[in-house]
Amino acid sequence: MKPVLLLIPGMLNDGRVWSDIASQLAGDADIRIAEVSSQNSIARMRDDAWALLSDVPQDAPLVVAGFSMGGYVALDMLAHPARRVQGLLFMSTSAQPETEQTRVVREKTLAAMAGDFGRFVTGVQSFNTYSTDPELGAQLRQMMLELGAETGRRQVLAIMGRADHRALLADLPMPVRILVGRQDRVTPPALSEALAQHIPHAQLEIIDDSGHMLPREKPQAVARVLRDLISATTTTHTGDKT
Repeated sequence: MKPVLLLIPGMLNDGRVWSDIASQLAGDADIRIAEVSSQNSIARMRDDAWALLSDVPQDAPLVVAGFSMGGYVALDMLAHPARRVQGLLFMSTSAQPETEQTRVVREKTLAAMAGDFGRFVTGVQSFNTYSTDPELGAQLRQMMLELGAETGRRQVLAIMGRADHRALLADLPMPVRILVGRQDRVTPPALSEALAQHIPHAQLEIIDDSGHMLPREKPQAVARVLRDLISATTTTHTGDKT
């Protein structure tokens, strides 16, 4: 049975952030991309992500990949499971809870978005990426502008209200991969290293010459890891059936 790959975008992202990866893996899995732009909480994003999989047979292998904010959604899915997950990728994300320091940063983000959103997007796009490719920069900026300030506001509030699920990480039974760009300034490698320490069997890989927008800056590296993960989970699933 063909495995299912659920891809969860990050803040001010939609399916376009996964476009290069989805095209490379179209033959490897039934690809679903979660919609995370209309909800006002991580819990609602989680419920909608599970609903997207409601037609998938229970015996189909499932791999979940969460990018940035999507990692918080993936964690919430694991805390409130609707079915088994056979493989997991955390990318450019963290399991750390909200702190007073990060809350101050979020409040500043909300204020900046409510002011000049175009200026905010330009700054975020530059801060998020290590690549200097002008075409990529324009594509990312256009995506954020089209999603808009109200989407960004909802997502920031959702992130601020997320639950702390670190306690479940040590007992995750499935293969887990963690990816981060070496030049990521939004979720620096130290956060991925901390995440890996909570998951004893996780495999961490730091990708050179990439910032936070790893799925668009280094899609081939991400696709390679996901293809290996899909293959491993498919093999494990077959073994479970025999």
